[in-house]
Amino acid sequence: MAGAEVAAGPAGADYAAPPAVLTVQATGADLSLSGSAAAGARVRLATPDGQALFAGADAQGRWRLALGPLAAPRIYGLSAAGPGSGPAAQAQGYILATPAGEVALLRAGASAMRIDRPAASGLRSLDFDRAGGAAVSAAVRPGATVALRLDGRQIAQGRADAAGRFEASAPAPIPPGPHRLQIVGDGFADSADVVVSPPAPLVQGPLRSQFTGGGLRVDWLTPGGGVQSTLLIH
Repeated sequence: MAGAEVAAGPAGADYAAPPAVLTVQATGADLSLSGSAAAGARVRLATPDGQALFAGADAQGRWRLALGPLAAPRIYGLSAAGPGSGPAAQAQGYILATPAGEVALLRAGASAMRIDRPAASGLRSLDFDRAGGAAVSAAVRPGATVALRLDGRQIAQGRADAAGRFEASAPAPIPPGPHRLQIVGDGFADSADVVVSPPAPLVQGPLRSQFTGGGLRVDWLTPGGGVQSTLLIH
């Protein structure tokens, strides 16, 4: 996606390209996000309760926002207004940021896209819904062929994209309980022990987080009103 692109909408209005978070910088407990938007756009990062941070995109469409230290995992909506008089452009999904510096794009019905850089090739996230539908993401070599296994049985195979991201959906619902996820490829392998369980109703806001043996789990409210669970691995 070209960060500085602006498309002409109906009636001649200017429509800003949706913004995106591209990089994460952690300095001690302080966390900063950088990304792309339309040149000159006003970028807004807001929590569900309306607390917002703003940044201006420069002539190349680059922007940066400092979140500061976080006491708990938080989710944000990302949008950008301008530079014309058209409506604000809303980014896909929600941005999840944690006190440990983990940052991911939460996507309804798909695996989370980790934005923080991995230390090595491996599994990055598992997403599942109440019915057991699941999707997995991993970070490997660009273009690498990856086999995904669940409890020792291969359930998917594919290639990573040019950025080294591999994503796959389970062909059948994963039953509740403990499971072992594994990815295998030429020169790399990684595994994680995870637990799949239906989320409890969200009664104190659109996000609930808890640490598990497999990583940080967050249950979050999707735009469609359902609850999706995301497990950040490694």
